[in-house]
Amino acid sequence: MDLIKLVEKEFAVENDYPNFGAGDTITVSYKIKEGNKERIQNFRGVVIQLRGSGSTRTFTIRKMSGNIGVERIFPINSPFIDSIEVNKHGSVRRKRIFYLRNLTGKKARIKEKRF
Repeated sequence: MDLIKLVEKEFAVENDYPNFGAGDTITVSYKIKEGNKERIQNFRGVVIQLRGSGSTRTFTIRKMSGNIGVERIFPINSPFIDSIEVNKHGSVRRKRIFYLRNLTGKKARIKEKRF
């Protein structure tokens, strides 16, 4: 097992993304290929969970599109992610905030963290 981790660490690509956690509102700019064209699309939402470690780390973002909730899972080491920008740091007590799926409107708000 240690040999596998050693090889993963050697081939890992370092990304300089900002630190974020559950409850933070972030904007992920990722590349989309349509035919032979490539464009950048933004996905802005609340981070519901961070999962995994090392090169297999992923994060889930939830946003409301009209009245429908949309969730997307991004691998942190994806070559399609162009940039990650933290818009707000949220103040939550849990690491995985799945209870947000059942809330709508004002109840779905997350308080902003004070520094």
